[in-house]
Amino acid sequence: MDQCRHTLEQHNWNIEAAVQDRLNEQEGVPSVFNPPPSRPLQVNTADHRIYSYVVSRPQPRGLLGWGYYLIMLPFRFTYYTILDIFRFALRFIRPDPRSRVTDPVGDIVSFMHSFEEKYGRAHPVFYQGTYSQALNDAKRELRFLLVYLHGDDHQDSDEFCRTTLCAPEVISLINTRMLFWACSTNKPEGYRVSQALRENTYPFLAMIMLKDRRMTVVGRLEGLIQPDDLINQLTFIMDANQTYLVSERLEREERNQTQVLRQQQDEAYLASLRADQEKERKKREERERKRRKEEEVQQQKLAEERRRRNLQEEKERKLECLPPEPSPDDPESVKIIFKLPNDSRVERRFHFSQSLTVIHDFLFSLKESPEKFQIEANFPRRVLPCTPSEEWPNPPTLQEAGLSHTEVLFVQDLTDE
Repeated sequence: MDQCRHTLEQHNWNIEAAVQDRLNEQEGVPSVFNPPPSRPLQVNTADHRIYSYVVSRPQPRGLLGWGYYLIMLPFRFTYYTILDIFRFALRFIRPDPRSRVTDPVGDIVSFMHSFEEKYGRAHPVFYQGTYSQALNDAKRELRFLLVYLHGDDHQDSDEFCRTTLCAPEVISLINTRMLFWACSTNKPEGYRVSQALRENTYPFLAMIMLKDRRMTVVGRLEGLIQPDDLINQLTFIMDANQTYLVSERLEREERNQTQVLRQQQDEAYLASLRADQEKERKKREERERKRRKEEEVQQQKLAEERRRRNLQEEKERKLECLPPEPSPDDPESVKIIFKLPNDSRVERRFHFSQSLTVIHDFLFSLKESPEKFQIEANFPRRVLPCTPSEEWPNPPTLQEAGLSHTEVLFVQDLTDE
């Protein structure tokens, strides 16, 4: 809200001028309140092919007319001479305030208000922006720009505005075929444009267009011109220079097509580059995946070899720690036949006083025994507690387990479980 209020205050609360200025800023045209460094307006006025049409004031008719003209001639000459001398001398005392443009949009808005108060609201649509912005819009849109400089002190300005500029047919032509920018030369913005276009008299109209890639004045209309005559002159100027706009449109379309083609080629190249990069990325990922998989397989192999080596070392250690086998004559000995998971049989004697752990260690030390197993008795069918558990922290002896002098025990493979 503060930014909106600030913008409206800059434009004297004229919402149309504020919106126009903001739109110009969005289109890349500098704001009139943040102008670029001051420099002459870049409009070509030196073309010798500029069409110029000057309307002279009508000569007096009849004896009464000539008499009035001759009587007023000395007064008119004296008035304008003194006025010019006064203005010339005033420049040395005080610089012309019009030479400093501080609020160009305010100058335009002020002129519009004074124009509507004096001549009504039926008039061509005024461009609500600076002269530079109007030039930029005309250049971008490839349209004619009609510039009107209003001389407040000139005797023909009032009649021209009432009878010619506000005529319906003139309004229709200007609104449909060109941009229209106007300002008073008493305003700093209008005075700046006056210095650039160098008009000779008022009312003054200049037709500007993009010609040879430069904004060029292609027509000058000066003096009190009538509506029909103005329409004919503007139409003649536009018809004579229409080919330049058509040529510029074709060149611009060709440049746009070339730019679009180049952009499409760039996009195709980028798409191809991205596809190649994606293929290369997938190849890298595949190589990395294979490498990781090979590493995993290698790690698994090493782990398996390490496990087997540790297992073999454990078997050897268990075998070395086994107590000697009792003799068959020992009355406290137990003959046990083990049936292994591979249907092989192993027979060994143990002592009644030995723990069931000795049986487990013996079986564990065998090459053909599984890594994990349990020992089961058949009559009655039960699993012998050969390793420490919560129920049997210290495994019982063979005698405590209820084994007889001759037993057949079954080894159940638990490796997969």
